[in-house]
Order: sequence, then structure tokens, then C-alpha cells
Amino acid sequence: MGRLICLQNKNFRTMHKLRYFICVCLLVLGSTKKASDDAKPDWAKKKLQDYPDADLERLLDQWEEDEEPIPADELPDGHPDKPQPQIDMSKLDMSNPESVMQMTKKGKTVMMFVRVNYFKDRAETEEITSLWQTGLYNNHIQAERFVIEDDRVMFMFRDGGYAWEAKDFLLEQERCEEVQLEQQ
Repeated sequence: MGRLICLQNKNFRTMHKLRYFICVCLLVLGSTKKASDDAKPDWAKKKLQDYPDADLERLLDQWEEDEEPIPADELPDGHPDKPQPQIDMSKLDMSNPESVMQMTKKGKTVMMFVRVNYFKDRAETEEITSLWQTGLYNNHIQAERFVIEDDRVMFMFRDGGYAWEAKDFLLEQERCEEVQLEQQ
């Protein structure tokens, strides 16, 4: 019997706390109200669509005023303020022009043009080059692919240092007729 009374007291306390919590929530929610249109300043009464471009530009400038600048190493690829990787001249083999090109293009965008042999139509070219792109991706080489002719595609590398590895991979493919990288 004593246990029953103890359990009833715990349930009563729990219910009492729950009721108190609900009352506080209702008071807080009930006390908040939308400001009347008369209390708002004129600029707050405008709809977003009614703002001219100049006002939106000023608003963007105010918003970015207090924002910290992005560190240089976190800027996106191709951003003019992003630092370029330094070339270690001691590692360059001047007798091998291909390695010199690979080192100097590191961190820069490079395009490669590839011609497919024995092609039937554009769809087949897309299918074959898509497989090549997947092979490059599986080898951790990021490349974007654009079909520019029925038998010709362009691969674009954000980091040109990987383009020479991709060239070696593509030359091994039996359906690859020619690879043009940096006009070579």
C-alpha cells in the first residue's frame, strides 16, 4: 500500500510539472504578436519585389560588410585571389618538356581533345567517353567531358597536373584514335 501511494505521488509531481510547462509555453506564445503595419518603418512595409536593384545592391553590401573574408586556400578553383601552387625548379627536368608542362600546369585549368575511332554515331561516342570518364574518376582524376563533334570530345581538368596521367590512360584505350593536349 505504501508503494502505491509513493507511485501516485511521483505521477502527481510529474503531471504537475507537465502542466506548469504547458502553461509557461502558452503564456510565451500568447504574448508574442505580429507588429502592426503602422509601427513598422516605411522601408519595412515594402515587398521584396518592389525593391529596385540599387537598393538590393546596398543591402548586399551592408550584409557582407561584417562578414569575414574567405581564407585564400579555401577559395574555389579559378578564383583570381586563390594562390597558385609554387613550382619547385629543382625538381624540373628541362630535358623532358612534357614533365615541365605538367609541373607548370598544376592547379590551372587544362583542356584535352580526344578523337574516337570506328564510331557509328554521337550516342556511341558519348557512351564510350563516359566509360573513359568513369575510369579516370576511379583513378581519382576529376574531368568534365563535352562532346564537340560526333567523334570528338573535350575533357576539361581543373587541375592540369592530372591531364598527363589522363592522356596516358586514354592512349591505352583501343577506341582512342588521337589525344591532343596543349596543342601536342
